[in-house]
Amino acid sequence: MNGRIKFDFNNAMAENIGSKMGVTKERLLSFADFTKKAHNDMQKRRREKQLPFYDLPYNKSLVDEINSFAKDTISKFDAMVVIGIGGSALGPVAMMSALCHSYHNELPAGKRKGLRAYFTDNVDPDTTKDLLDLIDPAKTLFLVVTKSGSTSETITTFFILRKLLIDAVGEDKYKDNLVFITDPENGNLRRIADADGIKSFPIEPLVGGRFTVMTPVGLLPAALMGIDIVKFLDGAKIMDEWVSSDDLIKNPAYLYAVLQYIAYLNGAPISVLMPYSNALSRLADWYVQLWAESLGKETNLDGFIDYVGPTPLKAVGATDQHSQVQLFKEGPYDKIVTFIRVENFKNELKIPEAYRDYKGISYLSGHTMNELIDSEQKATEAALAKEGRPSITITVQEVNESSLGQLMYLLEVATVFSGYLYNIDPLGQPGVEEGKNFTYGLLGREGYEDKRKEFDAIYKKNGDYII
Repeated sequence: MNGRIKFDFNNAMAENIGSKMGVTKERLLSFADFTKKAHNDMQKRRREKQLPFYDLPYNKSLVDEINSFAKDTISKFDAMVVIGIGGSALGPVAMMSALCHSYHNELPAGKRKGLRAYFTDNVDPDTTKDLLDLIDPAKTLFLVVTKSGSTSETITTFFILRKLLIDAVGEDKYKDNLVFITDPENGNLRRIADADGIKSFPIEPLVGGRFTVMTPVGLLPAALMGIDIVKFLDGAKIMDEWVSSDDLIKNPAYLYAVLQYIAYLNGAPISVLMPYSNALSRLADWYVQLWAESLGKETNLDGFIDYVGPTPLKAVGATDQHSQVQLFKEGPYDKIVTFIRVENFKNELKIPEAYRDYKGISYLSGHTMNELIDSEQKATEAALAKEGRPSITITVQEVNESSLGQLMYLLEVATVFSGYLYNIDPLGQPGVEEGKNFTYGLLGREGYEDKRKEFDAIYKKNGDYII
């Protein structure tokens, strides 16, 4: 099923949830002219190659190279380890969760389409050490992912696993187990790859980490796991055609952004993404980075301190009906919820008849688990609407390559469009860079001595406040 997703914003509108948090048609349409102007500027920037993420789904030669490499490589290894952090891991993790068997790594090789996959997305020494209990380095492909080639967390893990690999296969062979995904021309990894003859794939220089899922950052691990990346990118192309309209009411990416922005202005800065599907749970993690790192900014485009940005929050249905939904329904009016509903799961599980005399549970008999989770999504949506809480529902026919490509592309376009609404640059991340620079100073990186001094001046602890 490769049909187009559905975008339902009924329960964001005042006529359905009331005027406290609901949006009137008039207010929504007041953004129509702004939308046309922003759209024209985005398309102009696209033509001038300033927004290259737009055109990532159309790089056929790169896709062919990745698929050819994956076909030749899968039979040579048992597992792969992706060494990366942030967008270098969240995109392929979301693809694995959505498009692979729920227990992909536990399946025997004959039942898996591709390699077992592990992601070292943090510098936690215990987790990193525990990984070594699961893999045979000689039978493992290591993908090192950092565009700059100097991300401290990624390079640290690479150094540790490189030694492990050398100890296992020797200095002469270890490079056969390595692939770098990095800048095509600059950075330490690029220089190492060129000098040592290590296989590498390029990351488009103007594509920020959180937008790289349709580059080799996401596509190569996906192909090595047996995911059909052509269908994934075809889904993105479907969405690209849909969001090419400058009509606010016909463009789901712009609608999503404007409805979120109006909620923000109405005092609801928290944006909850709540898929009713375990397969899409890691998509919500990917969204959290995309939305937070892109839209949380201190300074606006006019150079003024503004401190803007919505706060993204992950929830998973039906699990979080038993935890967070209590807050969503009866807590502060500070949230807008986006549900992702799945029409057709890959499997249907019928609920057997049992305990007919116990009316409090026997009503479930004869239904399916599919009916239950769908009813719970609709019920939660209705319960929030009853209390005047805004929500959007995105429905996918089935969780597959096409629908995931559509969802991710929609959210990327909505994020960039939101930059116009908040009057900020959604492509930079200066707040992240400050923390990186302090880290460099603490670890003695040359050129960051002043950051160490600045850190020492800030990081002072009063013993009276430590008990």
